[in-house]
Amino acid sequence: MQQLSALMPKILTIARLAGQASLEFYQSDADLAIATKTDHSPVTAADLAAHNIIVTELAKLTPDIPVLSEEAPDIAYDKRRQWDQYWLVDPLDGTREFISGKGEFTVNIALIEQHKAVLGVIFAPISKRIYYAARNLGVYKQSMEHEPEPIHARTCDRDEIIVVASLRNGKIALTNFLQLFPNYELAKASSALKFCLVAEGRADLYPRFSPTSEWDSAAGQCIIEQAGGKVMGLDLQPLPYNTKESLTNPYFIALGDPAIIDNKFKQNLKSCLM
Repeated sequence: MQQLSALMPKILTIARLAGQASLEFYQSDADLAIATKTDHSPVTAADLAAHNIIVTELAKLTPDIPVLSEEAPDIAYDKRRQWDQYWLVDPLDGTREFISGKGEFTVNIALIEQHKAVLGVIFAPISKRIYYAARNLGVYKQSMEHEPEPIHARTCDRDEIIVVASLRNGKIALTNFLQLFPNYELAKASSALKFCLVAEGRADLYPRFSPTSEWDSAAGQCIIEQAGGKVMGLDLQPLPYNTKESLTNPYFIALGDPAIIDNKFKQNLKSCLM
């Protein structure tokens, strides 16, 4: 706990520095260089600038803790599996939103210990809101120059479920999943901000039925768990980290109130996705 408490202010600073670097590209009138990675996802100069800042600053701060970043993921599992502790980073989550000018992109930094996210930071450069949490140290939101405020997921009212999702992928599975709830409101959001909406009680559920990678979810999982919620696969077990060669997540559901998982939910979850 002492280590996490001492690290947090410095990680917040690193996240803000990386966010400011990406923001300079976002606000520039110059054409943004865009390339396509092997998984067909886009990468920009802003992603790489944020990545370089985070990796450089983390190396200064914790030289003995390795870093796994979306922009440098090619580390063999035989090497990764020996890590008891490492930083897991998405320098610019929501690159498509960044490119389109929608502004819903974030910087995600997580510390993983023994396959669990024990520290998480999500910074939204456009709004300058930052969400952060660490194991046994609580979860907070800070806006602009205001003081940090503790946040907590809300108690769910099954008659007024708020579901937050991106509608780009997994539409059929999402439609089937929503049939579990007779009354719901569907809110749209992008990037890791969906985790934050659940953690601060503005949404109840974030279901994800399309591909993500471990750096997409780690910081958000820590934040939601410290806010009283869960992030779990369809087996209803918490998402683990660095347990296999692939860095792709299974489909998952982030929820603010574990009481949502009643017998009906358990019985119908997998069948509605078939």
